Order: sequence, then structure tokens, then C-alpha cells
Amino acid sequence: MSVYLDASVILPMLLEEPASEAVDAFLLACDEPLIVSEFAASEVASAASRLVRTGRLTGDQAASALADFDAWRAASTTDIDLGPADIRLAHVFVRRFDLMLRTPDALHAAICRREGLRLATCDRRLAHAAEALGVGSILLP
Repeated sequence: MSVYLDASVILPMLLEEPASEAVDAFLLACDEPLIVSEFAASEVASAASRLVRTGRLTGDQAASALADFDAWRAASTTDIDLGPADIRLAHVFVRRFDLMLRTPDALHAAICRREGLRLATCDRRLAHAAEALGVGSILLP
């Protein structure tokens, strides 16, 4: 089964964060195909932009991290598109108030449900919600 990576897994791969070591070990050990959506890639770019705005990264550092991500993604992952059916399903998911999902997380879960992918995330709430929605998840520390 393929593994879908959300932005919370991708960012620690690019920038030093508390989860970086665990994410790196997971990616090295994973022998399943890795999937990254354009949507997740956009979230990564948005996070880099936020880090520049807040002064944590310079523009050059963010551009370098995104270039590394683009190269890794092209060499090591398969793309998947977000479709209208995913948006409709995410709409249903966010109406499950017991799950407390934000729209971006619901979109990741919807993509995984449509394609039968396992969701790798560092977001505990998303991992639990995914399981409740019938989506297998891998929670990384």
C-alpha cells in the first residue's frame, strides 16, 4: 500500500524540527511508494513563506529548502491530484464536529480515502480522525 505524506511530515525533512529525526528514519525505512499531492506541496510552500514572514528563515534559505523538496519529490515520490470529489468529501468530513478537522486536513484524508492510501502525519488529531474515517494512518512523533 502506498503512503501519502502530509505537510507535517515533509517540513521536518526540510527544516530542523523536533520530529526531524523520526521523519528521516521513517522515510529511510519505508519501502512503500510515497505519494505527495500538489495540495501538500502548496502547504509546504505556504509554511516556508510564513517562516520568512516571521523571520525564522531568510528568503534564500526558504528558496533553497523548497528547491531541495522539489528535487526530492521529483526523484522519490508520485504525484496525486486533488479533485472535485475530494473537496465534496472533505466538506462531509469537516461536518463531523467530533473529529475537529480543519479543511486542509480533511482534504488530505479525502485524497487518502479515495485512493486507498495510508496517511503519514505528525498531527495526532489528524491521525485519529483519519482512522475514524476509515483511512489508515501512520503517526510520527
